[in-house]
Amino acid sequence: MLKNIRAVLFDLDGTLVDSMWMWKEIDIEYLGSRHLPLPEDLQRAIEGMSLTETAVYFKWRFDLPDDLEKIKQEWMDMAREKYRSQVPLKPGAREFLEELRRRKIRTGIASSNGMEMIRTVLKSQQVENMFDSIHTCCEVKQGKPGPDIYQLVAGELQVPARECLVLEDVPMGILAGRRAGMKTCAVEDAASLDQREEKRRLADYYIRDFYDILEESYEVLG
Repeated sequence: MLKNIRAVLFDLDGTLVDSMWMWKEIDIEYLGSRHLPLPEDLQRAIEGMSLTETAVYFKWRFDLPDDLEKIKQEWMDMAREKYRSQVPLKPGAREFLEELRRRKIRTGIASSNGMEMIRTVLKSQQVENMFDSIHTCCEVKQGKPGPDIYQLVAGELQVPARECLVLEDVPMGILAGRRAGMKTCAVEDAASLDQREEKRRLADYYIRDFYDILEESYEVLG
């Protein structure tokens, strides 16, 4: 999988860290405080959106009176301690990052989350210094499945798209990597098990965890 690859670009939530369960809890709590139920289609509807795009969607769908910055700040306040103390790295992620460093393969994060939360969890897990570039979809014109965020990170790393590998846990993220012209690897996550076949259809590779890459037991697709 890493042959001819000079940069590996990671999504954060559900890919590098096990946090998707937390965001569903936050959505339930946030909407519940406003006496609103969690719609069954909500997670799929906001998949791939940046934090700002998600706030825009919430404001429209739930007719919220708060401005976008207040909505985002409330989410961040709810998430901060969870990211600091309850969100772990995915199995094998630390060892994989160490292997990439050993091989001198550059690394980047291209996340739909906010920068504060990204920094919080990376610092908590003591891996912040293992990334050469960290950016969020709030910095680009279009969130995932648009290619913008992956193009931004690859550009900063000065690595051509054809020499980049993208790791993602949801179809919209995999599409973003494909549209950027990069190789893509789907990462298994409990929150997207019902999308497994769609992920396998879109990606070049599939892994259950990062040990699959280290042990070369990953699945080659297509």
